[in-house]
Amino acid sequence: VGHSSPKLFEAISYKVAEKLVAFNSQEIANTVWAYATVGHSSSPELFDAISHTAIKKINTFNSQELANTVWAYAKIEYYSCPKLFDAISHAAIKKIDTFNAQNIANTMWAFARARHSSPKLFDAISHKVMEKLDTFN
Repeated sequence: VGHSSPKLFEAISYKVAEKLVAFNSQEIANTVWAYATVGHSSSPELFDAISHTAIKKINTFNSQELANTVWAYAKIEYYSCPKLFDAISHAAIKKIDTFNAQNIANTMWAFARARHSSPKLFDAISHKVMEKLDTFN
């Protein structure tokens, strides 16, 4: 985008933190995705708060929200939340049949980037990739 508006994102982070408990899974995923997309990684309190809230609501996340959330944390190189990666791994395994090629690619990239091991997730994804191989470009 070329313009990250750090002061704006910092101000928004305080408001988000106040209202985070009421956020649904899409709002959580969209928020952390937006911060990562503009490269704003200087709100560790917000990322911690989002992580804790996401873990509590992880079973409400769909495949895209799981993939976008873990992608965002890896994109901003915020790895102080291994419990979030673990929770996403468990939820992703349960919902692996709903993952499309993009969700799979983003999730695998994020776990690799974070160097967060999850053999059961990797096995589930490898089986799903074999089924969906023709859909990858």
